[in-house]
Amino acid sequence: MTASSKNDALLVLADGTVLQGKAFGSRGSVVGEVVFNTGMTGYQEVITDPSYSGQLVTFTYPELGNTGVNPDDQEAAQPHARGVIARQLVPQPSSWRCQQPLETWLDDHGVVGICDLDTRALVRHLRETGAMNGVISSDGCSPQQLLERVKNAPSMEGLNLADQVTTSAPYTWTSRCGVGFDQRLKNRSDSPFRVVAIDFGIKRAILERLVAHGCDVTVLPASADLDAVLSASPEGVFLSNGPGDPAAVTAGIALTRDLLTKADLPLFGICLGHQILGLAMGGRTFKLAYGHRGLNHPCGTSGRVEITSQNHGFALDAGSLPEDSVAVSHLNLNDRTVAAIAHRQRPIFGVQYHPEASPGPHDADHHFARFVASMAERR
Repeated sequence: MTASSKNDALLVLADGTVLQGKAFGSRGSVVGEVVFNTGMTGYQEVITDPSYSGQLVTFTYPELGNTGVNPDDQEAAQPHARGVIARQLVPQPSSWRCQQPLETWLDDHGVVGICDLDTRALVRHLRETGAMNGVISSDGCSPQQLLERVKNAPSMEGLNLADQVTTSAPYTWTSRCGVGFDQRLKNRSDSPFRVVAIDFGIKRAILERLVAHGCDVTVLPASADLDAVLSASPEGVFLSNGPGDPAAVTAGIALTRDLLTKADLPLFGICLGHQILGLAMGGRTFKLAYGHRGLNHPCGTSGRVEITSQNHGFALDAGSLPEDSVAVSHLNLNDRTVAAIAHRQRPIFGVQYHPEASPGPHDADHHFARFVASMAERR
């Protein structure tokens, strides 16, 4: 079996599984970790989320491309997912917001895709065996040749991908508030809170929510040290989401330890930033079998549940966190993994999910208000 024409494509997994489909987007071969996302909407946000760097994303919703793409829904300037796997591609989008068909946009950005394969069977396989490396190919290579490429690709464990997606230079975020139709809180004040955000792969929607809650945000690279952070005179520090193995982001962990021991500032981490915060406070992380990627993950404790958006392949080990200083404040109610942590004495906390997203629709947005309240109290 080969991809014999420009419209044929193969998906080959590290365990030797071969699926045949049709090529869309850019043509070629791309290797990455094959994962799945269970969201029914938001494919453009997923594909442009830097947290998907290094991954081939399987969309479980059977149709992709219904609403096309538009610049307001992007989480970064360009796609970060390496490849896209879909059941059915919609050739003609239908939305008043559409500015370009999905396939044309993917081709313009060099993103390889495969469709017309059984995504239900693929997802069942990944749930049983775990996420693994794979390759999408539409360049005529045989499955045997492609399997060799996959076998030579590095595992996600041990990869520091944050350094590949972070900003190359500091910048101040200029709000896009008012763009689109997000009607949530916009609480700009005459005296905004100065926040430094460490960019491990930050989403634009997070920056928007920080600004909407009354913050002026300076974004620094993942390599920033304590002096660089303090030179911006922050009233709080935000640790962003991002891709890869959190334990490999050694500069970010070192910075967070310095912030914990040498600065008295509120800290807030989301996703990878939450994991880095836990590592800096003495915890350990581990790789989940197939990760949490979707819009319907229930999280909470003590009878209160938040419906959350999640995208991560690693998690904090609850038993590794020092009980005298760190509390597990939320659990993922599907599998009881750590969903949020908080320092017992200081205004320092992290959440494993994405409160800037809107699956609940706004169940978790209060975490931004919590961060701002801690800065207001300190002020």
